[in-house]
Amino acid sequence: MSATIAERVLGGDIRAASRLMRDIDDGRASAIPELQALFPKTGRAYVIGITGSPGAGKSTLTDRLIAHFRMAGKKVGVLAVDPTSPFSGGAILGDRIRMQEHATDDEVFIRSLATRGNLGGLSRATGDCVRVMDAMGMDVIIVETVGVGQDEIDIAQMAHSTAVVVVPGMGDDIQAIKAGILEIADVFVVNKSDRDGADRMVRELRAMLELRHAIKAPPMDHDAHHRMVVAKAHGTHQPDGDAAPEEWEPPILKVIASSDVGVEELVKAFGAHFDWLNASGERSTREMTRARMQFVAILRERLLRSALKRLEAERGRLDEVSARIARGEADPYALADELAGKLGG
Repeated sequence: MSATIAERVLGGDIRAASRLMRDIDDGRASAIPELQALFPKTGRAYVIGITGSPGAGKSTLTDRLIAHFRMAGKKVGVLAVDPTSPFSGGAILGDRIRMQEHATDDEVFIRSLATRGNLGGLSRATGDCVRVMDAMGMDVIIVETVGVGQDEIDIAQMAHSTAVVVVPGMGDDIQAIKAGILEIADVFVVNKSDRDGADRMVRELRAMLELRHAIKAPPMDHDAHHRMVVAKAHGTHQPDGDAAPEEWEPPILKVIASSDVGVEELVKAFGAHFDWLNASGERSTREMTRARMQFVAILRERLLRSALKRLEAERGRLDEVSARIARGEADPYALADELAGKLGG
C-alpha cells in the first residue's frame, strides 16, 4: 500500500510537500485530511517573519539568512508571500529567482504563495504551509511578506520573531512605522546602511522606541521610587520574585545584506529573542495568538463558503445579486443580515 501524502511529507519528501502546498494554495478540499494528519506533528519549528516596504531588500536579506542558518546546520524553509496577479490569481514573482544559490540544497525548501488579495498581506494558506514545512522537519521557517502598511501586521501573529526592514532614503518608511508597524517589530533592520541617512534612521527609530517605552512605563509613587534609588545605591535592589519578566527591547541593526554585512549579528539577535520568548513565557502566548488567528481564518472561510452557497440557492449567483445591488434593487445590508441570521440559526 502506497504512503499517503502526509506520510511522505513527514518523511521529508519535498515533492509531496510541494504538491500538498499547491493544493492548499488552490483551496482544494483534498488538502484538509492531509493537514489534519500532519497537525499533531507540528509546533517544533522556529518561525521568523521578514517584512518591510517594497525595495527594502527583504529577499536579499532572506537569502543571506538562509546561508547563515545552513552554516549552523539548520534545515530552512522559506515562504515568499508575493503579490497576486489580478488576472491569473497566482504569485507574480518566481520563488527561486532571488535565491538561486539555495535551489539545489536538499535542506532548503523555498515556496512562493499568492496573497489572494488579503488585506493583511498573508493568505490563510500561509499558516497551513508553515505547518507543512514544520511537519517535514524544517528547523527554521522564514516568512517573507509583501510589504509594510498600517494593516499589514498579520505576520506578527504568525511568527515567533518579526524583523521590520527599512532603508535610508525612503521617507515613507518612518511614516509607516509611526502608523503602527512599530508595535510588531522584535528586531529592526536598517538595510543598505552604507547609504546616506542610515545613522539618522537609527536615531529616529531609537527615539521612537524610547518614546513608546516611556508611554508604557507605569507611574511610580515617590516613596517607592526613593526606596528603589537607595537600594540600587547600596547594591541591594532585587526585582520582585513574582514580577513580570523584563520587556524585550527591539535591537536596531545596521545591515548591508548584499555584502553579508551585519547578517551574523541579526542571526544572533533572533537567537537572543527566541531565548527570551522561552524564558519569559511569551512563546506560549504567541503560539496561542497564532492558533487563534488561524482558527478564525479557517472559520471565516467556512462561513463565507456556506453563506455564498445559501445565497446562490435562494437568491441567485453572487454576480447576479451584485448586479441587483448595483441597480439599487437589493439592499446589501439587509441581505447580509438575513444570511447571517439563517447561518446562525
